[in-house]
Amino acid sequence: MAGAPAGSPGTPVGSTVAALRRTRFLGQQYADVTKLRELATHQERLAARYEQRIARINTKIERLRHQATLLREKAQKVLAATPEIEQEIKQMQRDIDAGTARGGSGPLTSDITALHYRVRKLQQRIVDLQQKAKALEHRAAQRTQRTAELKVKADRFVEAAHLASQEAAQYRQRADRLQQVIEQENAPGAAAAAPAGPSAPAGATIDPPASPPP
Repeated sequence: MAGAPAGSPGTPVGSTVAALRRTRFLGQQYADVTKLRELATHQERLAARYEQRIARINTKIERLRHQATLLREKAQKVLAATPEIEQEIKQMQRDIDAGTARGGSGPLTSDITALHYRVRKLQQRIVDLQQKAKALEHRAAQRTQRTAELKVKADRFVEAAHLASQEAAQYRQRADRLQQVIEQENAPGAAAAAPAGPSAPAGATIDPPASPPP
């Protein structure tokens, strides 16, 4: 005579299979919750990383703005010395005109030529100062352009951080809903009222866990 089936004596085979199926179904549901929470944590880490990059970029932007301001102030100080030099040139020009008038049509003296030489040196100094001021303004403009480029980059990171935070919240909400369904399944008396199949409660829609964004 064949032996009795495995399991506890007196336990129907159908109920044992249903219990195994239910256990396997609940185990899969717990795995889905864990996966969803893992994806939410991953998106939160991405958002935090983007926030860190945004903070660093903002610090660099402020540093470049400060440098540009200092360069422009330095250029203004350089140009501020030119009016005094121009006044000195005008005074020397008047001295040249007076000395030329006293000398008449005779040859130029060394005093007159020395004044001409000093006037040319002062004019050269003005041109040098203007060139230096333009170079400082150019460096300031380069830093301003760099701040604009960094601002665009920071805006992209802000948008990426916002999207990552939204996805993290969605994954966490899905995990909470699935966790609530599992708790309802494990509530006292739910096993007796549930059918033999591993179908979810009516009205409960459980989305499969989405793959993490690239």
